[in-house]
Amino acid sequence: MPRTTLLRQLLQQRHLTTHEAFAAQYERAAARLAELDRDPRLASLQVSPRQFDRWYGGELLTLPRPDACRVLEHMLGRPVSELFSTGDDGDSAHDGVEEPRTRQQVTSPAPPREDDENPLDIVTRTRQLTASNADDATLAFLDSSLEGIASRYEQDGPYVLRPQARQVRQLAHTLLDGRQPPRTRRELFRVAARASGLLGYMAVNTGDFALSEAYCTEARELSREIGDLDTDLWACGTLSFSLYYAGRYDEADACAAAAVERAPRHAQCIRLLANGRARALGKTGDRRAVEQTIGQALRLSDLHEVPVGLTSCISFEPYGRARTLANAVTSHVALRNTAQVLRDAEHIDDLVEHSPSSWSRSLVRLDVATALLQQRTPDVDHAMALGREALRLCGDTPISSVYQRSRDLHEQAGPWRDHPAVRDYGDEFRTWSSQPAALAVASSAS
Repeated sequence: MPRTTLLRQLLQQRHLTTHEAFAAQYERAAARLAELDRDPRLASLQVSPRQFDRWYGGELLTLPRPDACRVLEHMLGRPVSELFSTGDDGDSAHDGVEEPRTRQQVTSPAPPREDDENPLDIVTRTRQLTASNADDATLAFLDSSLEGIASRYEQDGPYVLRPQARQVRQLAHTLLDGRQPPRTRRELFRVAARASGLLGYMAVNTGDFALSEAYCTEARELSREIGDLDTDLWACGTLSFSLYYAGRYDEADACAAAAVERAPRHAQCIRLLANGRARALGKTGDRRAVEQTIGQALRLSDLHEVPVGLTSCISFEPYGRARTLANAVTSHVALRNTAQVLRDAEHIDDLVEHSPSSWSRSLVRLDVATALLQQRTPDVDHAMALGREALRLCGDTPISSVYQRSRDLHEQAGPWRDHPAVRDYGDEFRTWSSQPAALAVASSAS
């Protein structure tokens, strides 16, 4: 006859009286316990039909194996010593006389209600929800990696630093496939957005505008998902920057203008106005709009008390005043405002020359050289000397902006092609632009 054990009672109450129903619950409990106790062996435990019949019928001389006992206790919330006992177990006799038992002694503990949850399950689930595959040290490492890339960018260039930026982005994406609490997940989104933004900027410098647009779109979407307006506006500025060098000037202006409209007083709008709107408007010939936009950028610079010096081109920090004026110079070159170009360039000359950015020094020289050719009385010798200096400053780290402006300078010097200084510049430009990195940029700019 089957023994009416506590195990049998609990299984009847939970409708686990068949092997199939019991085995399914048993295996789920084994998997949960394996995770909770970090003992993967338990996850593979199963119960055979014969074992189930013996357990259910109470036909045991000894308790099940220890691992099975652990799973049963986790599953049913009772010690196995109770699960396999009956109301008659534990009776004692003294001197052969049965001792009277009270109702409390005879009655088994009331089984839990069917809708009760196992406290261990609740604790396990809480641990799962708050678990994270990224600790504070990992987040700090990713953040410092991005800062390192930005700080070294103008010395090492995109070809050296692009692999590292890709690794940061990939690691952030891999971690995001796992589990984190909200604070950590938000930080991983920010890191992933900024890594994509840096890669988008690098793609502009290497002339891959389609890739840049994709990276910038990713950066915007990720930053918007977490409400990171600073990174979002920076990514919009980089997208406008990409559209500008792709020759899509109306779109570059519209992209920057839409971002400014969202947060007109935000510090990132200095870059959006000077680098995004003013230069694109200069290319479309809108003099009045260029003046208004540059003025707006300078007033915003005063409001935020930005650095006076030439900030890094790829920095996530707000534009410094010298960087804003350097962009104003480029805008006035497009409008052939020669006198304004020379005045602004002279105003920032000392700051530019003391900047560690060889690209910035090169670009300002090319702008001034172009303005010298646009004068009523062109200064060809001086213009070509500045052009050669610009090429030498870039050396073996060409970027699309330097390539485009040095090429444009060569074309604008066409009327003086027989002049010795123009021939010398032409020879140096052809040599400089024949290096592999420059050829890659040239192919996308043509």
